[in-house]
Amino acid sequence: MRPLVILRPQPGASRTAAKAEALGLEVRLIPLFTVVPVDWAAPDPAGFDTLVLTSANAIRHGGEELDKLKGLPVHAVGEATAALARAAGFRIASVGRGGSGQMMLPAGQRLLHLAGRDHVGAGATQVIAVYEARSVEIPPGLDQLGDCVVAVHSPRAGCRLAELATERGRIAIAAISPAAAEACGTGWQELRAADAPNDSALLALAARLCESPGP
Repeated sequence: MRPLVILRPQPGASRTAAKAEALGLEVRLIPLFTVVPVDWAAPDPAGFDTLVLTSANAIRHGGEELDKLKGLPVHAVGEATAALARAAGFRIASVGRGGSGQMMLPAGQRLLHLAGRDHVGAGATQVIAVYEARSVEIPPGLDQLGDCVVAVHSPRAGCRLAELATERGRIAIAAISPAAAEACGTGWQELRAADAPNDSALLALAARLCESPGP
């Protein structure tokens, strides 16, 4: 069985790794980014009806300015984000199941989206960056890429992997979405997108690829 390489930054990398190991996969962590907070100021909450969170990183790195927005109900992209927001004192209005592009956000409301500098739009009235994922110049363990499967969690990760990987013929890519797969470019042993844009579907695909010797 081929090992699975996980590129996402911490703490998401460890969560994905734990799920992968529970499936019996051998896991290697090679984070391509590190997530850090950025300076931001919360707007007047009276100007909005609800808060949109498409990543738990908005809660992890939002800092004290988040306290000014706790009166707004939260629409969270998934269970992990909802749990962290709830623990921080927010009221959860809805929890998505299929990634930011499939969130069922209320129509006609003034939506405030707290996001990263690089993000997928969610149709919000206003977007404020509260964190950013900075590229690791030389990711430790990059020389471990060989006969393996690589899990790609975002188009940006796909682009960064394409910049760094010189030998692609023995690497299979399991991407979380068609956009993430396209960002990886060509020349890989195999390049496939998950059936749904979530960790469970991505790992199911990755497990199949790990068990296969490839084309």
